[in-house]
Amino acid sequence: MTRSLPALFAAVLICAMSSRAGAVDATANDYPTIARADYVFACMQVNGQNREILFKCSCSIDTIAELLPYDAYEEAETVMSIALKGGEKVAPLRYQPLQDKIKRMKKAQVEAELRCF
Repeated sequence: MTRSLPALFAAVLICAMSSRAGAVDATANDYPTIARADYVFACMQVNGQNREILFKCSCSIDTIAELLPYDAYEEAETVMSIALKGGEKVAPLRYQPLQDKIKRMKKAQVEAELRCF
């Protein structure tokens, strides 16, 4: 019984470490392929349409995905797209928690630009 206890402990430790690593990988890769493709497509429209820009834009969305979970990215992107319409109806979007989400996304975009471009 005493010999199997260290083996059991080691097995539990390995399982815990592997599940934690899987959780980190899942968080870093929770962006749907279509969202990544849309970002890269728009980025290339703005920066040029060649292979070098493809790599830079891909790096950029990967960096953003490392720094910001997809749900936060999606919320900030939605708020920003609605705010572009302007007018009185978008006044509720000036609510501070929503503005904080936009700031967080913009920080991730700046970091991505520094790393990739």
